[in-house]
Amino acid sequence: MTGNAAVIATRGLVKRFGAVRAVDGIDLDVREGDVYGFLGANGSGKTTTVRMLLGLVLPTAGTVQLLGGPMPKAARRVLPRVGALIEGPAAYGHLSGRANLALLDAAGPGGSRRTRRARVGTVLEQVGLAGVGRRPVKAYSLGMRQRLGLAGALLRRPELLILDEPTNGLDPQGIHEIRDLLLELHRSGTTVFLSSHLLAEVEQLCSRVGVLDRGRLVLQDELARLTAPTGATVVETPDPQRVRAALDGRVLSLDGTRAVVRGADPAEVNAALVAAGVPVTGLALQRPSLEEVVLAAAGTSADRVDAGEGRARR
Repeated sequence: MTGNAAVIATRGLVKRFGAVRAVDGIDLDVREGDVYGFLGANGSGKTTTVRMLLGLVLPTAGTVQLLGGPMPKAARRVLPRVGALIEGPAAYGHLSGRANLALLDAAGPGGSRRTRRARVGTVLEQVGLAGVGRRPVKAYSLGMRQRLGLAGALLRRPELLILDEPTNGLDPQGIHEIRDLLLELHRSGTTVFLSSHLLAEVEQLCSRVGVLDRGRLVLQDELARLTAPTGATVVETPDPQRVRAALDGRVLSLDGTRAVVRGADPAEVNAALVAAGVPVTGLALQRPSLEEVVLAAAGTSADRVDAGEGRARR
């Protein structure tokens, strides 16, 4: 990808835990303006990678550049421009969400005490927690804690937002609200790096994806390119065998009431079938789903944890 500055760049990034390579030589390329989906099964090395990006874990080998600065050397200069939510939010359970955010804001560099109350109120409203009042965080549900963690990541209006499973614990309505919030932040200029094992979440949010499998980056590309039309047309019909008879040699597969036919012009396919008297109830260009792309690249299911791997990889 060209044209936009790199906000995350890793080269040959490796992390070993004993004899196990949790992250195995990955080259991430995340550009300004991306909504980047970092996909992988639970235990594939996603969280370890994210922690290395932020300087929380030192790599065994390779380099990390974050917003143009080498990590962790440039952490003091770079991290105030980054919002992050990793492995669930930390908080003082006896304090309210508002009090926790005020403490977090006070601990960070550059935050004005005079505008702190307004900043905290703004991010609580953004994540749907404006009405929780003085309720202590220990009384929050998992979804509310996740929202609070996201609010903390947004306090400084970050240029780059790095999120590890941000919708964990949220109900469908909450997932929808967080998705809308992230898209709104992106429209306002924030680059989003989203680590997840949820394909549907990434497919609806992201413009680019990277797929991690057993610590290796097996795929990295524009989502639109990965799910582009294949050059075939999907025909819905109550009589698929007649499609085979009418378009002999062009039928790639039959499955129930569905036929896949070679040809990227549905109108042409429809005209040929209608001329042959074949009933057609639906037509669409064939596109691979993100799930099919990921399975082809990684050979793993979207939510599998390999035996033993969940303990070795983070």
